[in-house]
Amino acid sequence: MRALLWNGHHNFYNQEANESLWRAHGAASKLINDYPGIDKGLLLVGPVGSGKTHLAVAILRGLMEKGVPCLFYESGSLLKKIQDSYNPISKTSESRVLAPVYETEVLALDELGATIPTDWVRDMLYQIINTRYNEKKLTIFTTNYGDEVSTERFDEEADLIKQVKSTRKQSNLREKWTLNERIGVALRSRLYEMCVKVEITGEDYRRRLDKRRFDGNYRTESR
Repeated sequence: MRALLWNGHHNFYNQEANESLWRAHGAASKLINDYPGIDKGLLLVGPVGSGKTHLAVAILRGLMEKGVPCLFYESGSLLKKIQDSYNPISKTSESRVLAPVYETEVLALDELGATIPTDWVRDMLYQIINTRYNEKKLTIFTTNYGDEVSTERFDEEADLIKQVKSTRKQSNLREKWTLNERIGVALRSRLYEMCVKVEITGEDYRRRLDKRRFDGNYRTESR
């Protein structure tokens, strides 16, 4: 597990490593080492660029090295693939798309809550996740949305907020940033049963790397 997270991916831990990253690393390592003797997956929660997807992929790689069948899907891409299956000229069907999602031993569902939360989106996500729950299949989720309103996320969307004139509308917009608002109360409740929640904090490492490149180029050009 350590090799998976370090070799070739050193930027993940070359951040100003905080305690939340090490806790997340420990939870991931425990899942791999203890599998299949565990009954809960992980819900990795954190801001954009905190390393959630990296960690989820590393877990799948570690499990696949043990011969465990795994599947990774970005939630928006999966939902789009299901929608495309409704097209009469499509060569796929909803059942063919969903079969491997239901059947794989371990599924990583990335960016949960990122898709606009229509009734269809919530119903489909609940169908997928509840099916895996009933069949006792392990699932790993990543999401940018926490259970509390994120002031940090609110600040990042300042430009959007400026377009909202009404204080009441601003309040509604902020509320929709919780995981409950994005996926629905019923599905969030199901996740409590299915997963151990692991929160990751920290600055977007992509932004930090870009700043380092800029600073490096600036120093070079200034010489």
